[in-house]
Amino acid sequence: MEAVAYDWVSLLLRWTHLIVGIAWIGSSFFFVWLDLSLRKREGGDPGVQGEAWLVHGGGFYFTEKYMNAPDRMPADLHWFKYEAYFTWITGFLLLGVIYYWGAESFLIDPDVMELSQWQAIGISMALLAAGWVAYDLICRSPIGQNTALLAIAVFVLTVGSAWVFQQLFSGRGAYVHAGAAIGTMMAANVFFIIIPNQKKTVAALMAGNAPDAIWGKQAKQRSTHNNYLTLPVLLMMVSSHYPMTYGHDQAWIIFGGIVILGGVIRDFFNTHNAGGHGMAIYWQWPFATLLVLGLIWFSSPVTGPIGEDEEVISSTDALAIVQTRCITCHSAKPSHADFEKAPGGMKFDTLADIRTHSAKILAQAVLSKSMPLGNETKMTLDERKNLGLWIRSGVPD
Repeated sequence: MEAVAYDWVSLLLRWTHLIVGIAWIGSSFFFVWLDLSLRKREGGDPGVQGEAWLVHGGGFYFTEKYMNAPDRMPADLHWFKYEAYFTWITGFLLLGVIYYWGAESFLIDPDVMELSQWQAIGISMALLAAGWVAYDLICRSPIGQNTALLAIAVFVLTVGSAWVFQQLFSGRGAYVHAGAAIGTMMAANVFFIIIPNQKKTVAALMAGNAPDAIWGKQAKQRSTHNNYLTLPVLLMMVSSHYPMTYGHDQAWIIFGGIVILGGVIRDFFNTHNAGGHGMAIYWQWPFATLLVLGLIWFSSPVTGPIGEDEEVISSTDALAIVQTRCITCHSAKPSHADFEKAPGGMKFDTLADIRTHSAKILAQAVLSKSMPLGNETKMTLDERKNLGLWIRSGVPD
């Protein structure tokens, strides 16, 4: 009953997080597209920066962007903010339910660092807050006045954070935290910078005063950062399904490649929507393709042929390793408190079961070392090596 209730809480939180995340990302992408697509009409209202015609759902829409207050401020002025707030809130709750509540399984890896549950939670919260503070200070510093230097500094900060998390937590926990750190920066941008500056601007315009240009500049800078960082965060949300990312010994380098890849893809769409042409929109996809190929090569394990002096264990020994280290979860009747059924339906009770799932076992228990969860059953490096040799030899008798 308790395990089922836990799964329902986790599912509903994931669902809610996905719903509000789609709303936030959707509105963000739409307004970036709209901003870049606005065109100035000759003879139009001088207070209108640009306008755009749209067609959707069988109707036509006409949009104008005012840089100054219109003659009459509507009473139902809509603010796009709650999508961001609830995306972060549900994300943090999900982090708590999965990685804090289940810290010993998902967050802590004794082979990386010996931590108690509360130590891991405290470090997690402190680093998420520290990431935002460091990012905000960089943006407010002289570096923030130079777009190229700021981009490099933010990249170093995000990738450096991923490296720090990898030194503290399990591979899966480190990657989720690297994404959560960026998500915290993005939500804090909305809460502390973008919305307050927009409110100051509206108040100044309503009072008939010229708003301080710095308000709009700061909000635009942070909004642009959010736009370019969105795609890497989305990938981090699903990375737990792909151990070749978080399970790599140099997972932070793969993370850096993903950050660059997401930024390049967004740059293509932003440049294209702004009317760019020629090399301005031709370089991104070839570069992204080469980067993906590089990530595939870098994340691929170097196995090589089995040496003549390497002794392959028997199927009996392989079965003993799996039944000692894996079937607390992967069994018809799991003994692990968090599982009532074998995760993913993968049961390793018999030699036939192990042979059926040998490719998965090789990928997750041997190559990426992401299983067992948090290495709760203390699977040794020698056991991983011997199991890997047995599988690569064709799971012999």
